[in-house]
Amino acid sequence: MAVAVVRGEEELFARTGHLFATATSVACAARDLNTWATTRRTSGFTRPEGVTIRKLYLAGVLLNPSTAQHVHEVARIGAEVRITRDEILETIILDRRIAILDGGDGSYSVLSGPEVAAVASLFEAAWRAGTDLAVYDAQHAELRALAPRVLDLLASGCKDETAARTLGLGVRTYRRRVAELMDALGAESRFQAGARARELGLV
Repeated sequence: MAVAVVRGEEELFARTGHLFATATSVACAARDLNTWATTRRTSGFTRPEGVTIRKLYLAGVLLNPSTAQHVHEVARIGAEVRITRDEILETIILDRRIAILDGGDGSYSVLSGPEVAAVASLFEAAWRAGTDLAVYDAQHAELRALAPRVLDLLASGCKDETAARTLGLGVRTYRRRVAELMDALGAESRFQAGARARELGLV
């Protein structure tokens, strides 16, 4: 196995930019739009003919209108986009030969060799379990519309009965929407949902 550790995206793309330029298959998994900031440039970009681009995002990215707009733009330029509620390994895989893993501390590991196949297998499993962007949009339109108000009510600390009344929902429906929102944010508690919402700029 060959592993190179680099610090920051500037060094990462200085070292791997030529690989992106020649890759015919690019797979990317990200929790949000901050992990791979350089890959966010979509202005004037079109998918080169013969190049397959697949992007897998956590559902929380669609709750913020600006990040949702970016994700839809990525799909518009020809990338296949799927949404997942499961934890994912933040990675980019190029032609199943190179894998770039986010270290979570501003560092990135660039792998080549047999281990790339294992990383690719994890991505493929997450991809198969994901939901196509258009399908996810259709299934969760109401949740996305309610999310900002639900997050505000959660942050205010009001009781479920009060929050439900404010939204014109039954208490059971409100609690179901909160559970769906927590699921979309990858949170196991309301407190964690609030923290995750702040990370994503939702509150």
